[in-house]
Amino acid sequence: MSEMNKDDDFEIEAVEELETKKEEDSEEEDYEDICYLCRRPESKAGKMIELPNNIHICSDCMQKTFDAMGKGGFGYDDIMGMSNIPNISMINLADLQNTVPKKQKIKKKKVNEEKKVPELDIKNIQVPHKIKASLDEYVVGQEQAKKVISVAVYNHYKRVATNTMDEIEIEKSNMLMIGPTGSGKTYLVKTLARILDVPLAIADATSLTEAGYIGDDIESVVSKLLAAADNDVEKAERGIIFIDEIDKIAKKKNTNQRDVSGESVQQGMLKLLEGADIEVPVGANSKNAMVPLTTVNTRNILFICGGAFPDLEEIIKERLNKESSMGFKADLKDKYDKDPNVLSKVIVDDIKNFGMIPEFIGRLPIVFTLDSLTKEMLIKILKEPKNAILKQYQKLLELDEVQLNFDDNALESIAEKALEKKTGARALRAIIEEFMLDIMYEIPKDENIGRVTITREYIENIGGPVIDMRGILNLERRKML
Repeated sequence: MSEMNKDDDFEIEAVEELETKKEEDSEEEDYEDICYLCRRPESKAGKMIELPNNIHICSDCMQKTFDAMGKGGFGYDDIMGMSNIPNISMINLADLQNTVPKKQKIKKKKVNEEKKVPELDIKNIQVPHKIKASLDEYVVGQEQAKKVISVAVYNHYKRVATNTMDEIEIEKSNMLMIGPTGSGKTYLVKTLARILDVPLAIADATSLTEAGYIGDDIESVVSKLLAAADNDVEKAERGIIFIDEIDKIAKKKNTNQRDVSGESVQQGMLKLLEGADIEVPVGANSKNAMVPLTTVNTRNILFICGGAFPDLEEIIKERLNKESSMGFKADLKDKYDKDPNVLSKVIVDDIKNFGMIPEFIGRLPIVFTLDSLTKEMLIKILKEPKNAILKQYQKLLELDEVQLNFDDNALESIAEKALEKKTGARALRAIIEEFMLDIMYEIPKDENIGRVTITREYIENIGGPVIDMRGILNLERRKML
């Protein structure tokens, strides 16, 4: 009986191994073969010659190899007899393995013999007011910015879906987002990509340099989008690229050295933003990394650039003060010094004076600003969004069967402390982490604790939190019943 069971187990294992192998083979068929020598994919190099150990070589590399051998004067008999020559041995194919990591494999393009149906349908694209309503659930305030980005994205994907149905060609709606640090630029784009369910790549402009210098090549931003789309070129060509810290590639002033991370990067990005076929390294940041290269058309990729643009306020104030007239009814010179939203008065000339070249600004036709966060906005950020910080901590303590409450005065105190730090919404978590540390350390010690109420006195270090035991909570529930 035991022998029969062993045979059954062996058959089951054999069937499972066969099914696993079939799945792996079908998965491999979805990806292109890569030439072992030049690293070009099958779509570029043409039909591959398959050798043992899953090694593929394109016909060009094979021909070059034969030509090199012919120029060396080696005949077939000479090559076969090389094993007898001292210090020379033939290459053993068994020692080679074409193990290309999955992140460097390129998915095959789907080809339909019938008329190709566009994957994006105009009827299925979310309209601007629905996009904004979804953003409202996660992002507090910034009404104008949410409205602008909703309309721009809606128009962009209408353009992609129509794919220029007639002779009228719709231009791209690339955006430039300006806002103080911590105002929610990156969070807004992340939320947008989640709502639209499209590939999103977030790149940092600070690491970009001109080709040939140490740093990331400009094409690496598209390479990140390709990786986010699981190396599916067609999917990546409908994605969103958010380039953060775009103000860091402004022209460097008063320098005699070559500006390899400033104006040259802006010039290199011009074709990228406008729409062109870009050679992209797959799974790497540099074309010289001996990885496969593929071509991605950036015509339908939506580019959103964002930056804090420090000192831009001074440029705007200087322009506004020059425009003020003289006389008794003239504007005061310090009129705009206390204006928290002076960035909203920005014009293209101000961005140009900051150090962005006109050609670059021209390829970002939609420019909008985010407001500085006020105390009221910070309080809303603490408690209203779906992923609000307070809700996260309340959930953590719920797992210990403890209620966590915050007084209104406590929320005001947190917002005031955050404003003093001048880092926007990022300051909120740092402040909460500081005073929640002791609470989350002490609560698991005592199972009788049922509720913790955070007060203003506790946040300002002149008192402690209000702690209620489970027995008191049970009495309160009985009274309510």
